[in-house]
Amino acid sequence: MTYHPKSEFITVMMERGFLADCTDYQGLDEALAKGAQPGYIGFDATAKSLHVGSLIQIMMLRWLQKTGNKPITLMGGGTTKVGDPSFRADERPLLTPAQIDANIAGIRRVFSAYLSYGDGPTDAMMIDNAEWLDDLNYLDFLRDIGRHFSINRMLSFESVKSRLDREQSLSFLEFNYMILQAYDFMELYRRYGCILQMGGSDQWGNIVNGIDLTRRVIDGEVYGLTSPLLTTSDGKKMGKSQSGAIWLNPDMLSPYEFWQFWRNTTDADVGRFLRLYTELPVDECDRLGALEGSEINAAKIRLASEVTTLLHGAEAAAAAEATAREVFEKGGVGDDLPTLTLTRDDVGDGISIVQLIVKSGLAASGKEAKRLIAENGARIDDALLNDAGLMLDAAALASPVKLSAGKKRHALVQIE
Repeated sequence: MTYHPKSEFITVMMERGFLADCTDYQGLDEALAKGAQPGYIGFDATAKSLHVGSLIQIMMLRWLQKTGNKPITLMGGGTTKVGDPSFRADERPLLTPAQIDANIAGIRRVFSAYLSYGDGPTDAMMIDNAEWLDDLNYLDFLRDIGRHFSINRMLSFESVKSRLDREQSLSFLEFNYMILQAYDFMELYRRYGCILQMGGSDQWGNIVNGIDLTRRVIDGEVYGLTSPLLTTSDGKKMGKSQSGAIWLNPDMLSPYEFWQFWRNTTDADVGRFLRLYTELPVDECDRLGALEGSEINAAKIRLASEVTTLLHGAEAAAAAEATAREVFEKGGVGDDLPTLTLTRDDVGDGISIVQLIVKSGLAASGKEAKRLIAENGARIDDALLNDAGLMLDAAALASPVKLSAGKKRHALVQIE
């Protein structure tokens, strides 16, 4: 594409690799060039924290604000009651209103690290779509909104088509999700003048529906922009690791473990991740990403510290880096390692090493912990652990014990 943007936001999106597709590059670019414009991304409240898979969207909202526009974080208090079927093989479990409210409260903490909220023209807004979805009259909604949707067209969208092609059930409840998301876009335009919806490329069909509905019902001109669905260079989905999801809330994943996730980035991904997840100049991202051999490790440490600083602050990033250096370079314990604190009641007459490996988050299950030990991948206080039946009593845990899974993942176990 040879289009040269006028607006700073589109320029950043193109230069840093955020852009997968746009419904109208020129129209959106010209609208953004006129001054502060509201744009939004929707986040369903399916867990108490977002994970790294959502970070590309959060960074898009951050850049929207940094380039003089107004980001809207739309919380799906209403749509979470339905569940987004996009590219899922099964129906999402339904949550209670209390669970949804608790999840929204947890997610809100992450956004405040990246966005500045307030009442100014470029201050971010947090809005819950339950405001308008909870009180909808079903018959009025069918008559006024439902008539604008073609079932034939909805069936053609890849997110629905892929599910039906695999002959997997798609409930009527889920089928309504895309109508509700389209209605969200129209409401945000009507209430707040929001002209832009962004999301991952799996949201393309939902975004296009919202643009069509807004034009048909209130003759509004709105735009959609999508980011690539990110996988690592070895084909894995971004945001997952051996030990589970890489959560953004510090009470669900420590800043040290978050830092360590980025430090373990594959060489081939370093330059791309620096562009997407940090604010370093593009030239510097490219220079660091091109380093080879042992020098690429310095780039990975820079990546880990920059990303951790944005989310958890410079102090937490520096502590994580210092701990990593202590653990890896000097073979020590480090002050910031994830720590499992047990009571004497937890330990009783003794607790198995397999249980400790699972409880400390170094393995997802007992079976995985036993395999780790069998394959010589587990260590206790830096000594090879080869007895899966080992039991530790309170005396053995009187001073902190360091457990390791492979060379890069560690945890401390102690008694309070």
